[in-house]
Amino acid sequence: MYIIIVGAGNIGTPLIEIATRDENEVVVIEQNEAKADAAARQFDCLVINADATVAETLDEAGIDRADAIISTTDQDATNIMVCLLAKEREVPAVVSVVHNPDHMNLFERVGVSTMENPQRLISEYLYRAVKRPSIKDYMKVGDTAEVFEITVDEGAPIAGYTLEEANQEGVIGHGILIVAIERNGEGDPLTPRGDTVVQPGDLLTVYSQRGAAPDVTDVFGHYEDHELR
Repeated sequence: MYIIIVGAGNIGTPLIEIATRDENEVVVIEQNEAKADAAARQFDCLVINADATVAETLDEAGIDRADAIISTTDQDATNIMVCLLAKEREVPAVVSVVHNPDHMNLFERVGVSTMENPQRLISEYLYRAVKRPSIKDYMKVGDTAEVFEITVDEGAPIAGYTLEEANQEGVIGHGILIVAIERNGEGDPLTPRGDTVVQPGDLLTVYSQRGAAPDVTDVFGHYEDHELR
């Protein structure tokens, strides 16, 4: 893919690393000279030290052949301007960071894919790591649902049951779905089936309509959520 990344700061820099490592053709636009120089030294990509809200800068970056543009600056005004210009040039994928939640509707009306306030997301993740250490990773789906990873402890209510039995016996509550199972550190996860037996030590990917509530994590043998309340 041909990707234009606007901003080489705290968000843009790891993004540049990921995009270049995946062998995409990457062009970076960074207005700060020191940050632009640092990105040029660190990554194998074209770095333009200029203002991305100027149409000529986007022309220099090759916007007409870009598959995607991602704006990562710390200013929503800059990000929305970049996105508007990219939409005018019919870039197929336009993505932006949004720092102020009040601006989300504006980005959505323009038709931009957004990630809301990454600093807040990081804070929520760190808080979750303290409050619910049993959760290895999680992602919100809508207002209340979550997808999360959790390890099955010895003596967990679900341990030793097949998924079909766990459903029939009411061990797994309504709105909970086991999406994948990683066992013994194997690279490829198992595809859960009705006759799959859940074992202690399994790392499960779980979808829950009510999120990782304490009574949900209890099923997998984790009771620390009650203790932390």
